[in-house]
Amino acid sequence: MRNMGNMNKLMKQVQKMQQDMMKLQEELKERTVEATAGGGVVKVIASGKKQLVGIEIDPEVVNPDDVEMLQDLIMAAANEALQKAEDMVASEMSKLTGGLNMPGLF
Repeated sequence: MRNMGNMNKLMKQVQKMQQDMMKLQEELKERTVEATAGGGVVKVIASGKKQLVGIEIDPEVVNPDDVEMLQDLIMAAANEALQKAEDMVASEMSKLTGGLNMPGLF
């Protein structure tokens, strides 16, 4: 009988964790991180869902004779923003799961 009590307790903990994860997923949709490149001339904003939600480019960096540099700056800022978003999600999930390794949840 003791095992049934432990199992019920475990199931309640799992259900709470599932509810907390669903709530966190919704919150992360609204949270953003940003990264810059080129000393701030390019800024990229990403959501906790690891999607780009904004790009800001200083008009002074737009040079028709050097489009490649602008492309590199955008790519660098975008990659950094997406990495920051991933780190934010991993950090929040770690808080929620107590460090349990649960691949595939996000």
